[in-house]
Amino acid sequence: MKFGQVDNPEEIDFSLPLDHPDTADALKVGAGEPFEVYVGCAKWNRADLKGFYPRGTKDELTYYSTQFNSIELNATFYNTPSKEQVVTWRDKTPEGFKFFPKLSNSISHFRRLQNVDEFVTGFCDSIVHFEDKLGTTFLQLHDNYKPKDYDRLETFVKDFPKAVPLAVELRNAEWFASKETAGQVFDLFKSEGVTPVLVDSAGRRDLLHMRLTSSTAFVRYVGANHPSDYDRLDEWVERIAEWRAAGLNSLAFFIHQNIEKESPLLATHFIKKLNERLDLDLKTPQGRF
Repeated sequence: MKFGQVDNPEEIDFSLPLDHPDTADALKVGAGEPFEVYVGCAKWNRADLKGFYPRGTKDELTYYSTQFNSIELNATFYNTPSKEQVVTWRDKTPEGFKFFPKLSNSISHFRRLQNVDEFVTGFCDSIVHFEDKLGTTFLQLHDNYKPKDYDRLETFVKDFPKAVPLAVELRNAEWFASKETAGQVFDLFKSEGVTPVLVDSAGRRDLLHMRLTSSTAFVRYVGANHPSDYDRLDEWVERIAEWRAAGLNSLAFFIHQNIEKESPLLATHFIKKLNERLDLDLKTPQGRF
């Protein structure tokens, strides 16, 4: 079973929780600042985004980057790319495009943040070659990584190169089980300039903490391949509008599906709604899908 996937999405209460009380204070920092928005999918593979690419498309990333302004780069989770690969990807995309790479599973899952200095250095030495096209890098912890190993996470976050923006996705509910535990980890994120990832998935509503530590939001939205996916996105648009009014100045929002071929459709719907609601001019995909 895929993470957060359910067989009966019509039975799930998809209402967004209320903001955590700390979110309002965190957003104030960005009041009056310009609004930077990046929306995209998790992959550009033709096999996953079936029907998205016009016939005769020779390079999927090149085409994808004409339709969206960013990509959540899941490929880097499985293998740290070479510097040459990063440069190739970078040069295929237009000015203003951003890559948001996921840290490799060697760091997060196999070594579980222990003895990873060499791996982190190698990863960062490669992705910095995205240059001004590098967005936020994110660490996705295993769903069995719990607060008992907080010290490892603290060391990792404090030692992570400050020149590379970092977000962290917590996937175990124990992080949010008590005020003390949650307060400790979110205080760490705030003090170290780390963005907590918000995960909206059907079967893991317990992870949707709605807690920001700055005027930046990083959202990973997982649809359920169900008509309710569109209503859920509409509710996100309203919440983002509220956050923007309160000071949100940076948003990264990446849309997944259990069956990825519908992701571009959902992302297009979301971009159109954001443009209308917030008077933005985000690139609207015009693909054949």
